[in-house]
Amino acid sequence: MASGESQQAQQNWRYCGGQVKLWREEAGVSRQALADEVGYDYEYVKSMECGRRRPTLRLLQVADQMCGARGKLVAGHEFLKPEAFPQRTQQYVLVEEEAITLYSYAAMFIPGLLQTKEYAHELISNSCPPLDEETIEERVAARLKRQELLTRKPLAHFSFVIHEAALRAMVGDREVMCRQLNRLLEAGRLRNVSVQVLPFASAPPVALGGPLVLVETKEHEHYAYVEGQETGALYADADKLNALTQRHGMIRMQALNVEESARFITKVAEEL
Repeated sequence: MASGESQQAQQNWRYCGGQVKLWREEAGVSRQALADEVGYDYEYVKSMECGRRRPTLRLLQVADQMCGARGKLVAGHEFLKPEAFPQRTQQYVLVEEEAITLYSYAAMFIPGLLQTKEYAHELISNSCPPLDEETIEERVAARLKRQELLTRKPLAHFSFVIHEAALRAMVGDREVMCRQLNRLLEAGRLRNVSVQVLPFASAPPVALGGPLVLVETKEHEHYAYVEGQETGALYADADKLNALTQRHGMIRMQALNVEESARFITKVAEEL
């Protein structure tokens, strides 16, 4: 089973895969015959029938025709579309949608709200284990859609502190990084957005603990979000909020101001 998928998505895989198997057996079609017709490996078809992989549209179309399902199998594809966000971030994205203030610290890569399409595609398409093309495109599009929050009225306030490591880590080629750094400069010119750089030389030890986001919603609820490689935690309790707010404050105090940060980003772009 692919990591990062919700329980509901996994159940949908199992149900649709099971339907393919039932129709195939009822029609007297062997799994090998289906695999040959669709152009897949036998074990690949088996994994989809068993719900370990998401059944593809091609598999559903071929199985539907071979088994005489008259559209019943193809109809299942509507429930198999890739989820726009990994399971670990789904709850956070709902909170982010309601933000009136958002304070972000990014340690190793540019925050999703500021990523260019090329930069986002490089990150998502190089996930490990790899994602299929349909999931990649869905997640890139969803990430770009989130960026509408920056200019949505009434304007919310966004503050980004970005570690120097994220500016210098090569995601894609030089052109991708140049466009990404220029995107940071453009975003920083929005009157409701501030972009600050945390240089290696002044980064406090607490900055090594990884990224974090602080959010206040329209209902004046406060949340903190911390994400790791395979985990994401959204906190609302006072003790956690207090601790993470203090850490963010220590990090932000050591960051360059917005004017110095813009010059720093420009310098990094020129050095590429």
